[in-house]
Amino acid sequence: MKKTKGLNWWKYIKPYLPFFILGPLCMIIEVVGEILMPRLLAYIINLGIDGKTENMPRIILWLYERIGNNAFFIVAIAVGMILTAILMMLGGVGGAYFGGKASVNFAADLRADIYKKIQSFSFSNIDKFSSASLVTRLTNDVTQLQNFVNMMLRMFFRSPGMLIGALIMAINLNPSLSVILAVSVPILLGSIAFIIIRGFPLFGKMQTKIDKLNSTVQENLTNARVVKSFVREDFEEAKFNEANADLKNTAGRAMKNMILMSPVMTFIMNATAISVYWFGGHQLLAGQMNTGDFASFVTYITQILSSLMMVTFLFMMFSRSMASAKRIAEVMNEEIDIVDAANGSEHTVERGEVEFRNVSFRYYKDSEEKVLDNINLKINAGDTVGIIGSTGCGKTTLVSMISRLYDVDEGEVLVDGVNVKDYSLYNLREGVGMVLQKNILFSGSIIDNLRWGNGDATMEEIREAADYAQADGFISSFKEGYEMDLGQGGTNVSGGQKQRLCIARALLKKPKILILDDSTSAVDMATEARIRDAFKNSIGDSTKIIIAQRINSVKDADEIIVLDEGRITGIGTHEYLLQNNEEYQEIYYSQMDKKEDKK
Repeated sequence: MKKTKGLNWWKYIKPYLPFFILGPLCMIIEVVGEILMPRLLAYIINLGIDGKTENMPRIILWLYERIGNNAFFIVAIAVGMILTAILMMLGGVGGAYFGGKASVNFAADLRADIYKKIQSFSFSNIDKFSSASLVTRLTNDVTQLQNFVNMMLRMFFRSPGMLIGALIMAINLNPSLSVILAVSVPILLGSIAFIIIRGFPLFGKMQTKIDKLNSTVQENLTNARVVKSFVREDFEEAKFNEANADLKNTAGRAMKNMILMSPVMTFIMNATAISVYWFGGHQLLAGQMNTGDFASFVTYITQILSSLMMVTFLFMMFSRSMASAKRIAEVMNEEIDIVDAANGSEHTVERGEVEFRNVSFRYYKDSEEKVLDNINLKINAGDTVGIIGSTGCGKTTLVSMISRLYDVDEGEVLVDGVNVKDYSLYNLREGVGMVLQKNILFSGSIIDNLRWGNGDATMEEIREAADYAQADGFISSFKEGYEMDLGQGGTNVSGGQKQRLCIARALLKKPKILILDDSTSAVDMATEARIRDAFKNSIGDSTKIIIAQRINSVKDADEIIVLDEGRITGIGTHEYLLQNNEEYQEIYYSQMDKKEDKK
């Protein structure tokens, strides 16, 4: 298994370093107060009940001598306790505030960097992670780290500080009674370590189960219409229940393991307390220990064991957050295989000529099977070229290489005589307009979606592009017109309307190369013909590459390319291929037969 490299976490801490420092400092103030309070209370009890001033520090004795009255001295100590409590409150509030500020900003910057990284992924990079997994890593995993950072800033100094401080005070009060801790603390720490080591692997599995659950929910909500049309609600509910139960069971195993800590710690704490009361009570009755010191000692024992419990929960959060940190590091350390060339910023797409030279490609680099095999092809600038072939023959993969959504394994792709790897990704993709096979629209209005093609487009330009795509008519029929909200993914428009909106968006870009990947399949042939005619007016000098299943969609193209199992088996006009290419003839006559059957 490949080891995941660590991240530069300092990058997310440095901008908020004051918060990271002030948070723990405030918590230290609270800890100092908690350590002092039992001792101050002991002075009051010792003087008020036993009338003794033994074990008082010199400064307290000096204060007692100056006051000269037991009642006034007790009041003075009480005032000191009140002031200490106020400082503790301020320290606790400050620690929570600065800890919250530090963790929230830490998480926001980390989340932004993960999102930016994902945006730079190529299709090959995205294929390594499911979309649900990326969403989980961007949200749930980052939240786990945020909670850990917040808890760490509040507890990292508080818990050890209280542990050490209370331990020193307890030993100082009664060294012989403190021997009890030498037995209970190691047993407690060993038990905690055993439980955490057992539970750590389960947290990584939990995050994977969350991925699966998110994927199930995402698919169901995105494809709600398909689910309902096939009456598959029961099936989808069963699939969700299975994923939900899987997560529940894994989380249950993790929690059961961690739940063991509570009874183990409670047992050890109670056993320690009983031992202290037993042996301390004997010392108290024998006059070897003052009442206030005994009460103070019991409080310190409670603080020691409580601080150990807080350290335990910190380690528990640490173990889960480390599982999340590893998953985040996998995304952040993913090597992006498609990047800008060092000298690629100056090239721009001017004419739209495309050439493939000995191009081969595999989705899985260790696979012998090639998706594209030794493709040689030249498309002249301004031509309209059709690509046709059976499903899965590599049509979409072929055109994806023009804008470097995938990179070739062998050979090269050239645009205007320049290798696409020598363009900057921005300049290359700015010159290529692509209407994907799956028509994607975003939440927001129609005009917002169209302006993806050109953010500065005027209303006149938008209407013109929509008119060319045969979309202006149905848009104008909506009550809100171009301001109509499309909902998530354009759920309130038909498949054909989606396609025409996506075409209008691409036309608004005025690209030098326009790629239509089966993007008129849901449009009737008369509308499709009008769209093709409109191309001559809107982007007549651009190169147009049309992937289609219907021969009618490409028969008037300057050239038609026939693909079969990743190889080009024919290039020519409709008439030439109909005479000389078996694959083309088979597709043509199968479609003609269907038309005859319909008659």
